[in-house]
Amino acid sequence: MKKIDKKTASAIVPLADRVLIREFNKESEETKTKSGIIIPVTVNSDKGAKRGEVVAVGVGRYEDGKLIPMSVKKGDTVLFSWGDKVKIDGDDFYILRETEIIAIIK
Repeated sequence: MKKIDKKTASAIVPLADRVLIREFNKESEETKTKSGIIIPVTVNSDKGAKRGEVVAVGVGRYEDGKLIPMSVKKGDTVLFSWGDKVKIDGDDFYILRETEIIAIIK
């Protein structure tokens, strides 16, 4: 997976409770067992969700005048179902609200 450079990452600041995510390259997720059996991506992948890395996060959202901070942080691996796809410096990213993130993968 190609790393995002500091110049690009610092130039993108999601607003409010939005998150910028780079989807993991599905081709690189193919695994091989110790005995040499290759498990294709279609077996490992969750058909309903995408997996990606959080590249940038907003400050949070306001409810009743109080700031609700974000639960996710830069570098987290997350599952998400959809988002607005954008192309930045030739790479595809998703911008979505934090509530559209299904889970943080530890």
